[in-house]
Amino acid sequence: MRLASIHIYPVKSTQGHDLDVAEVLPWGLAGDRRYLVTDADGEMLTAREHPRLLTVRAELTGDTITLTGPHAAPLKVLPSSRRRETKVWRTPVELTDGGQDAAEWLGALLGLPARLAWLDDPTRRPVNPEYGTADDRVTLADGYPVLLASTRSLAQLNDWIAEEAAERGEEVPEPLPISRFRPNLVVDGVEEPFAEDSWTRIQVGDVSFRVVKACDRCVFTTIDARTLKKGKEPIRTLSRHRKWDGKVWFAMNLIPDTTGAVVVGDRIQVL
Repeated sequence: MRLASIHIYPVKSTQGHDLDVAEVLPWGLAGDRRYLVTDADGEMLTAREHPRLLTVRAELTGDTITLTGPHAAPLKVLPSSRRRETKVWRTPVELTDGGQDAAEWLGALLGLPARLAWLDDPTRRPVNPEYGTADDRVTLADGYPVLLASTRSLAQLNDWIAEEAAERGEEVPEPLPISRFRPNLVVDGVEEPFAEDSWTRIQVGDVSFRVVKACDRCVFTTIDARTLKKGKEPIRTLSRHRKWDGKVWFAMNLIPDTTGAVVVGDRIQVL
């Protein structure tokens, strides 16, 4: 098995970056999900309800980002010194406000009051203690530092989608890209689909990870990032083949046990 691709998402719910090499830190890949968008009251906004966030790209220079979008000139973000509390799902976390210029830029994009927030200290947010240790940390990802997906599992899912569309007499859709699932690491060369369900530890190059739990999926995966339209897939098909505990599942959450660089092409070993 090998590492097929690497991806980071500097601002949660916006476009990703494809990398050849990434630095694995205790809380995730360097540059991944250190920013998010909130409403005026500090409640998190995501592309689940606001798909236009997927038109935004954030270029990283150290901890500074420049936002680009279809509605306005690029904006270099200069965070303020003001902090405010928001919740990343159920976890309250103190974030630094991204400043008034970023608020106006995002408000014009979304058509509602919005602000940018920055996790200036990545040690501030713990992972769910049910699956991690007291020392484990995560940035602004949904719950865990790194998400891994398998090309073999995606191929099986796309086969199921095609087969069931044909059974219903529908036109067979184009295969879903791995980007629908917003992974950080994509593994190629897995012999069986969903073999990753049984992994507990892996090594990518010289970096080792705990495989702590599968990732439950939501309506975000049904949004076509090109058109911003929502469909029924992959949730409809996952509900038939990958549903338990009242949720549907695709990809695996990881917590780094060591740090260092991972490179596309690295060998992946199940430990």
